[in-house]
Amino acid sequence: MHTIRHATLAVALAIGLGLPAASNAQTVGYNVRTGDVWVDNRLGEINDYGRRYRDPFVNEMTGYYGAPRPLVVELLDERRWAPGDVYYACAIAHALGMPCMDVVREYDRDPGQGWGAVAKRMGIKPGSPAFHALKRGTASTYDRWGYPVVVDRPVRVDWSKHGPDKRARTAGRSDAHPAPHTNSRRADRPGQDKGKGKGKNKGKDKDD
Repeated sequence: MHTIRHATLAVALAIGLGLPAASNAQTVGYNVRTGDVWVDNRLGEINDYGRRYRDPFVNEMTGYYGAPRPLVVELLDERRWAPGDVYYACAIAHALGMPCMDVVREYDRDPGQGWGAVAKRMGIKPGSPAFHALKRGTASTYDRWGYPVVVDRPVRVDWSKHGPDKRARTAGRSDAHPAPHTNSRRADRPGQDKGKGKGKNKGKDKDD
């Protein structure tokens, strides 16, 4: 009985110590619900990226999506927006050619509905050309962050293993220029590069 009791305590202690680690590893703690599983998964990873690598994340929002830096900082620091939410607001605004603040106001009307409802109200429906443009934009962001992905191809990116590359660190600076969207055309047609042994995507589209 004494041995069993000690074993039980050891298991309980291990579980107790493991809970904080599991909590820290969780990347989706907000209401994504874009209506597309691939996008939902990417937003969870973008959320994790933004928490780990704040400066490259802010640079991406300002340098490539045209969001004002004070707005991005306000959303992250004062309003406690998740990085994934900041990204998607800026991405929608960029796709529609409007200020990011307009999308922020629309989201604030009813944040509990999730991003899918917000996008529909603004004229972007799942499967529409605008929605596919959003997905290609996400792939381009990953490319700049040093981990190319293909639209609609299953993948898991662990940003604790894959940090930002030089382009992500310099994006948004006055002397930096946007990198070419090298994989956006390929991302339009999922699976077309399957079987090809060349290119940047080789060996990186499989689950980690």
